[in-house]
Amino acid sequence: MIPYIRQTLANGLVVVVNRDRASKLAAVNILYRVGARNENPARTGFAHLFEHLMFRGTRQVPNFDLPVQMASGDNNAFTNNDYTDFYITLPKDNLETALWLESDRMEGLDITPEKLETEKRVVIEEFRQRYLNQPYGDQMMLLRDLAYRTHPYRWATIGRTPDHIEQATLADVEAFYRRHYHPSNAVLSISADLDEERMLALAEKWFGPLADRPSAADPVPQELPQREARRREVERDVPATTVSVAYHMGRRRDPDFQTADLISDLLAGGDSGRLYNRLVKERQLLSSVNAYVTGDLDPGLFVFTGQLLPGTTPEAVEAAFRQEIDSLLRDAATEYEIEKVKNKFEATTLFGELNVMNKAMNLGFYELLGDLAFINREVDCYQAVTPDDIRSFCSRVLRPENSSTLIYRARK
Repeated sequence: MIPYIRQTLANGLVVVVNRDRASKLAAVNILYRVGARNENPARTGFAHLFEHLMFRGTRQVPNFDLPVQMASGDNNAFTNNDYTDFYITLPKDNLETALWLESDRMEGLDITPEKLETEKRVVIEEFRQRYLNQPYGDQMMLLRDLAYRTHPYRWATIGRTPDHIEQATLADVEAFYRRHYHPSNAVLSISADLDEERMLALAEKWFGPLADRPSAADPVPQELPQREARRREVERDVPATTVSVAYHMGRRRDPDFQTADLISDLLAGGDSGRLYNRLVKERQLLSSVNAYVTGDLDPGLFVFTGQLLPGTTPEAVEAAFRQEIDSLLRDAATEYEIEKVKNKFEATTLFGELNVMNKAMNLGFYELLGDLAFINREVDCYQAVTPDDIRSFCSRVLRPENSSTLIYRARK
């Protein structure tokens, strides 16, 4: 259970605070409601580019990292398809340093042509090293592009092509900053052993004076239901062929998300998962296997993926995945299997609540979902999943006509 107080400042910034009496550290988390889903198809990768630019200094603070280090703190960030997250941990007595720095770069980021060119080169090199020149690097990019025809989830956070970043102008980047990095498009969450009213007052002190720059959000084009199976084959210089099958599923806040997540754990929850035991150990079709859900704000994907052993054909793996789905349809799962996965989620949740940074991050994320109170109810939703829920999800979602299959062949 995470106690919290939520408040919205006059400029639209949502502030959520939690008093953690067990920690000597303070965690400050700023979540911006901007990710790859908010990008122009002809200008992708900008949210990720800004993850880099936001550390390049402001007019007031040329070196963002230095004051954090002087305050005995640590900071980092990440970007995904739905949002961008910046976080700082530091001793609680230095909390104001983090609030000062985050409020400063929310309004005063110093984007110069030199800084932009430097970070563009960094991002382009990252694109090449992680996605273009890395074995299996473009596999998920190809799968996304196959599964989605309309929605921005069809490209990865890094973008569709490095050309979009290379061609980005200073005007493009400044416009993106003004549009997305402002109080009413952000959530500030704090966890520390400080009085909640004190934390709210400090948030007001540092963020209250900031002017908002609201702009109407462009509608995100939604994907139409998939009516027939899709398939694509590519060849790459990789050690082994892989098969990935993606099924369209619902949103992170849809009622059956917990069912989907539980099924993925039943299938691929480590060495005790069904896929590992049956397809790796018993049938020796694969050297590795996984099943997971993307957990996106908009309808996401349920993905099966496996790396083939020599002598195994992609058709055999596709059939094996189908057999595991049919098995869940027939028999759902044993009470023991279901209970084990439920207990694992509850334990992971409770363990995560011991960490001050996890609490600050999760408070921001559940606010993003639109139901902050759900942070303290989700365990109950997992515990409520029944065998009938599992069968229902499999029959509605894991259907052949709802599948996109990528055969990623090792070049001979």
